[in-house]
Amino acid sequence: MPYHSSGRIQPTPLEPQQLNLFADNTITPNYSSKADNLLMSADALQEWKSRIREHQQRVRANQSPQQATLFDLAPTHCDPEAIDPFTSHLQPMAFYRMPDDFGQAALYFVIDSAASLLLYVGETKRSNKRWRGTHDCKHYIGSYQDLHYRYQMETAVNIGFWWDAPVERRARQQLELSLILKWRSPFNKENWELWGQPFK
Repeated sequence: MPYHSSGRIQPTPLEPQQLNLFADNTITPNYSSKADNLLMSADALQEWKSRIREHQQRVRANQSPQQATLFDLAPTHCDPEAIDPFTSHLQPMAFYRMPDDFGQAALYFVIDSAASLLLYVGETKRSNKRWRGTHDCKHYIGSYQDLHYRYQMETAVNIGFWWDAPVERRARQQLELSLILKWRSPFNKENWELWGQPFK
């Protein structure tokens, strides 16, 4: 070992790699920076929304109005080609706290009216109970809105219902799936591979 001018033995400094291996306190990552890096940029968010809106508006443009008669009303009223989520009467997301009786089978559509964007398609047997408990879509909506607030971008997320849904669960789920695949609503897991999961 080298000697100091005072005559004491001076230890040889450890190599940087050794210091890292034996150090008790490792460097903790800056999670706030990491979280920022994982967020969509404002431009990426706009582009993501534009791609979805382009598809959904094309679907609306190609959806020919169906003229029903007294004789074919029953078999065709559940035709997914005849259902336009954007024409549904929108309610606030806290609709289940309202005194109105929403307790019946329905399809429901989560729509950002400010962006003309259908975000989610769902089905329920009891529409006034579906949103009271835990629902993954609530988290996606919260993250979606938080990101818009962060970039000071307008958003208006509401929910609309289609009340002519079949009472029988299997038929209602089949209709729901047809609409999910048709409109490619981004918060439904069936479309995650297509649009990604930026708000999970």
